Amino acid sequence: MDTTLSITNGSRFQVTEFVLMGFPGIHSWQHWLSLPLALLYLLALGANLLILITIHHESTLHQPMYYLLGILAVVDIGLATTIMPKILAIFWFNAKTISLSECFAQMYAINSFMGMESGIFLCMAVDRYVAICYPLQYSSIVTETFVIKVTLSMMLRNGLLIIPVPVLAAQRHYCSRNEIDHCLCSNLGVTSLACDDITINRFYHLALAWFMVGSDMGLVFASYMLIIRSVLRLNSAEATSKALSTCSSHLTLILFFYTAIVVVSVTHLAGRKFPIIPVLLNVLHSVMPPALNPMVYALRTQELRVGFQRLFGLGENMSRK
Repeated sequence: MDTTLSITNGSRFQVTEFVLMGFPGIHSWQHWLSLPLALLYLLALGANLLILITIHHESTLHQPMYYLLGILAVVDIGLATTIMPKILAIFWFNAKTISLSECFAQMYAINSFMGMESGIFLCMAVDRYVAICYPLQYSSIVTETFVIKVTLSMMLRNGLLIIPVPVLAAQRHYCSRNEIDHCLCSNLGVTSLACDDITINRFYHLALAWFMVGSDMGLVFASYMLIIRSVLRLNSAEATSKALSTCSSHLTLILFFYTAIVVVSVTHLAGRKFPIIPVLLNVLHSVMPPALNPMVYALRTQELRVGFQRLFGLGENMSRK
């Protein structure tokens, strides 16, 4: 093992860097996965930048719903960029080593962007709840100030609650192994290398997941239960269809995001026999939502499609259907 160690004052060995081995079990040919992952990353960057440019360029999209979508695009770019350059460097240049400080910083960034994405989905669910259940009060409740406040509150929540994750990981003593069977610095993947007790790390990781993602997911689905109950009370089939269509893209992304989190968690617990499965799903969950989110919204939202057409000069003579 190519282990980089130093000796502390207490004559104990201390790892000074980690080695990200990539996908366990397929190290000899994992570089072939770099092409689809690179394409997904480029798609995520291009599609989300296009969303941001279109929202900025098209005045009809200067609404709270699209501001939230723009924030989601920024978060998606940040999440994908946090992990993909390092993964591609591992595959293309065999740049597997990462310092402890860089590893802990990546750990913080990944958890922050994941928590932020979950929080933005909650804000978007509240936006749709107010729009459908209280349409007359929507413009006075969901304003630009509302978007700024909820975004800052989510940033503050994530920033404070996630700080203990890398701090607790940094307090562990890494005395022998430094090879991580992963493509990124996951909390449990890193702390599993520690020579001392990691009970508090596991406990905080579980508590954080339940408190942040669990509460967000519960509130999101509670919002949609109220939306469905309100929609079903409408007398007009056309009004019901229109109300549901405004939520379809958002609901699709929510189901994919939270289902993927549950699947990744379950496979992580049951991944001893096939360790590549939870690692692969973890990486895909970090890059696929950023690539798919803008595509789903572009396909399902007419205003965005019109904005794209105008941005590329295709919509001067086209009217909305």
